Amino acid sequence: MVSSKFVFLFALSTLALQISAFADSNEKNEENPGLVMNFYKDSCPQAEDIIKEQVKLLYKRHKNTAFSWLRNLFHDCAVESCDASLLLDSTKKELSEKETDRSFGLRNFRYLDTIKEAVERECPQVVSCADILVLSARDGIVALGGPQIPLKTGRRDGRKSRAQILEQYLPDHNESISVVLDRFSSMGINTPGLVALLGAHSVGRTHCVKLVHRLYPEVSPEINPDHVEHMLHKCPDAIPDPKAVQYVRNDRGTPMILDNNYYRNILDNKGLLIVDHLLATDPRTKPYVKKMAKSADYWSKEFSRAITILSENNPLTGTKGEIRKHCSVANKHHSSV
Repeated sequence: MVSSKFVFLFALSTLALQISAFADSNEKNEENPGLVMNFYKDSCPQAEDIIKEQVKLLYKRHKNTAFSWLRNLFHDCAVESCDASLLLDSTKKELSEKETDRSFGLRNFRYLDTIKEAVERECPQVVSCADILVLSARDGIVALGGPQIPLKTGRRDGRKSRAQILEQYLPDHNESISVVLDRFSSMGINTPGLVALLGAHSVGRTHCVKLVHRLYPEVSPEINPDHVEHMLHKCPDAIPDPKAVQYVRNDRGTPMILDNNYYRNILDNKGLLIVDHLLATDPRTKPYVKKMAKSADYWSKEFSRAITILSENNPLTGTKGEIRKHCSVANKHHSSV
């Protein structure tokens, strides 16, 4: 029979182990709190206000930059991690993400530098470029008339940008819906989330180099005939000059407003890209397209949820990564390329 003394000592030992584990857990949490709301409340209380004010000023002067902020969020966070690797320049040894063909049309990085400089004046090397990229997208969405989405902060910046990994993460606009669904699912974004995120095609523009295969040598029969004339007028050359600014607005009805008009357009066969057409016809996605075309509130809710998941994709936090002084280059003492 087990003595009461042994039972007491065993219980005491178990309690000590639990307290030790709890203490270790707390210590780890203090070292790496992960993403939290208002991460900079003590280290740089004005950070989010400065970013928001800069976004408003820049949007007032250069309205198209809001599209860039929104697109940057996807192109950075969907590729391995939300770590601002998109913003890094190429080095002698490594071609960066932003300088590849898959990043064609991405621009206005200089405005993120403007925001970073404003934040640096207040709090030198405290706020990461990764958080600035995410928060500028959040505030850009509001500037475009989209929903206000509370997003966590606390990301740190990666030190490398590798062009060769883009293909395994970013779906192309010519991919099948199955591939697109799989790529988003790997980030935790489900089918309604994917459909909602592609609602970002409600704003901005598509360059003719991405459209001409649907117009030449023959017009794709799926395109609404009423839309063909406009597309041909905007893209008159079968082989457009990639350096020329030839494009078609994604949404002719509300081109500067992030809304659910996109879904009505693609149901009417006025989508510009193949993925737009597939989204409106594939049985896995069409029900959500129809629902979002009818309900702006439903689209807004799913869009907000998907943006949140995207913004929290595998971030560097705690002691991982760094806080870059300049968003386009890794800090010198960490640079290994």
